[in-house]
Amino acid sequence: MKRINNSVIALSLFVGIANANAQEKKNLSLDEAVQLGIQNSKNLKIDAAKIEEATADLLEAKNRQLPELKVSGSYMYLPIKPNVDIKLGGSASGAAGGPEIHQVVYGSANLSVPIYSGGRIKYGIQSAKYLVEASKLSTENDKTAIAYNVAQAYNNLFKANQSIKVFEENLNASQKRDETFLKMENNGLIARNDRLKANLQTSNIELQLLEAKNNYNIANINMDLLLGLPETTEIEVDQNYIEEGSEVKPVDFYVNEARENRKDLQALVQQRKAAELGTKAAKAENLPSIAFTGGYVAADIPKFLTVYNAINVGVGISYNLSNIWKENSSLRQSQAREKQLAATDELLNDNIKLDVNREYQNTDFSKKRIAVFEKSAEQANENFRITKNKYDNGLATMTELLDADAAQIAANVGVINAKADAALAYRKLLQTTGTLTIK
Repeated sequence: MKRINNSVIALSLFVGIANANAQEKKNLSLDEAVQLGIQNSKNLKIDAAKIEEATADLLEAKNRQLPELKVSGSYMYLPIKPNVDIKLGGSASGAAGGPEIHQVVYGSANLSVPIYSGGRIKYGIQSAKYLVEASKLSTENDKTAIAYNVAQAYNNLFKANQSIKVFEENLNASQKRDETFLKMENNGLIARNDRLKANLQTSNIELQLLEAKNNYNIANINMDLLLGLPETTEIEVDQNYIEEGSEVKPVDFYVNEARENRKDLQALVQQRKAAELGTKAAKAENLPSIAFTGGYVAADIPKFLTVYNAINVGVGISYNLSNIWKENSSLRQSQAREKQLAATDELLNDNIKLDVNREYQNTDFSKKRIAVFEKSAEQANENFRITKNKYDNGLATMTELLDADAAQIAANVGVINAKADAALAYRKLLQTTGTLTIK
């Protein structure tokens, strides 16, 4: 039995050590977290595929200006003797006296080099270039959004972690107070009801601590997924990031920054240029196309005809006569597209002004909240000190002491959250200006 117990103990120790090793800890600054988030972002992988698609469209547009060379050939077997009527100089020879023809071999090569297409090829290439650039700018805009999302998740993790520290500290103090009150009750110095009130306060702090730990675990898993880390990785944050944004400039500065740096606005400019060229290309559909043409033909009909070195060169003109009575739907679609993008541009500019002003106000508000919470914390800490002193001298009730303690905890947590929210609000302001970058 003793041997079995030793085995159980050894197994328990092994499992405990394995679990401890499985929980990997990783220290990350906010900027390092942002870098990891961008490197492992699935949205950016989708954006990369979109850039590849736009680049392929550009390659297709460039290919249209290159020569077209087509080669074809065929072999035909004739199981039944064909009727061949050859007329040369007014005379004719019928099938009865003609040669036996059972197979035909035919081959040709045709070359076409575009000379003029009404500008459709040129416009198509330039339009595709603009769309590639727009895709790249959209990716940069998504990087900014990802940087903020990571910062938001990092902020939640920091707040949850700081709340745990505050609650653990207060729980430890509350438990020591419970021990003191129990001794006082045993000595008849306080009533049992007062001691139970203190125990209830301790239980409430324990519940708050459990909730804080639950929030921390959820925030940690969220960060692991965002950064592409194993879900068992415990991230330790750097609290120095809450000092960001100490100097905020006038709102006009951030509005001008947004006009110059917003990648979605720049991408829209490229899309509008592409749409303008699309309209020109649609108009060019009503123009003819001219190309240099060349060809080679060879044929062999045994016992009847052999042709080789049949080379031809010339100029080909192509024009779709149905354009005369058909309306150019492509032109209308392209013009509608231009109108949509113009309206989108106006709307986006209005939204940028609103976003910047809103986040500027939120940043200013967040900074003012810090001063208020710090003052509240000072008052709550002083109130608890005074109330405890009164309680020790029999001038305050247990309820007043516990209320003062709860107010002190809430105020101290509020200071931490206010500082973290102010740092995040400043990053949100930078995101709306398009200047939230990786250091």
